[in-house]
Amino acid sequence: MSDKPRYSRVSDMIELAVYMASKVQGITINDIMKYYGVSRRTAERMRDSLICIFPDIEEIETSDGYKHWGFTSNRISSLISFSPKEIANLEQVQRRTTNKELKSELNGTITKIKALTNKNKNSLQDNIELFMQTEGYAIRQMPQYHIDLGVLDVIRTALQHSQIVTAIYHDKQRVLEPLGLIYGEKIYLIAREKAKGKGIYNYLLHKFSDMKLTDKFFNKGNFNLQEYSKQSFGVYHGKILNVKLSFSKELASEAAHFNFHPTQKINFEDDGTLTVNFKASGDKEILWHVFKWGKGCRIISPKPLKKEYVKYLQDCLNQNI
Repeated sequence: MSDKPRYSRVSDMIELAVYMASKVQGITINDIMKYYGVSRRTAERMRDSLICIFPDIEEIETSDGYKHWGFTSNRISSLISFSPKEIANLEQVQRRTTNKELKSELNGTITKIKALTNKNKNSLQDNIELFMQTEGYAIRQMPQYHIDLGVLDVIRTALQHSQIVTAIYHDKQRVLEPLGLIYGEKIYLIAREKAKGKGIYNYLLHKFSDMKLTDKFFNKGNFNLQEYSKQSFGVYHGKILNVKLSFSKELASEAAHFNFHPTQKINFEDDGTLTVNFKASGDKEILWHVFKWGKGCRIISPKPLKKEYVKYLQDCLNQNI
């Protein structure tokens, strides 16, 4: 285990103090060793350094046989703050959940956190809005791909400052102007590529390597990620379709709680079925999604999409005969 003198850095002491304050019964030497990946000797030094800084840390009696140390006052609360990125992450979770009760509770939690963050409120809100404007989402209920956090940090910095990046993508060096991120089954970077002109393209984030910030900046113009996201059912863009789906009585209740698209409108029919209307591009993704609902979901309109779905089903059947 590493024995670098982390305990000598003020930022680490504050982090350790916050970690200690988050535990009702305080923390043990073993907790510090595990949390920071350090030896017992280093963990003891960190604890001793923290006690020197905060005299109101005391040993807490517990029944587990280990010595615990914790705060006897709430003085540490003045050192705790929330960054724009942390609040924006919570807002992303709140936006993506389809559970109405959870969405409401998360909204309340975020409001309380913002209220506690009193310093530089205008700057804080501006930075949160910047993160929200540059990170959108597509509705896809599937496993997430592993993303290199280093790549994600570079992208977020580039999005904040409209900064050009370089990276390897499909074994080719790219020079990109990042415009936003869309979260779904996979995470896509929405960007312009210098070599391709002014077009906007989607790139799989997990396929990037060696991504670096440059010292050059660009003008994103009037690009709006949220509007861009709303144009498609997933991440692929094309002709906007007026889609109408019908769900059987058996699936109506479940479908009513499902988040298909930001533009959706749902209606229960007199016969107990449910119709869902939305406007989006991405015909193939719509077909794939309808297929997952089985025979209980029908495409009512547009007719070309319905015909395409019939052909898709026939092709699937022929390949499995």
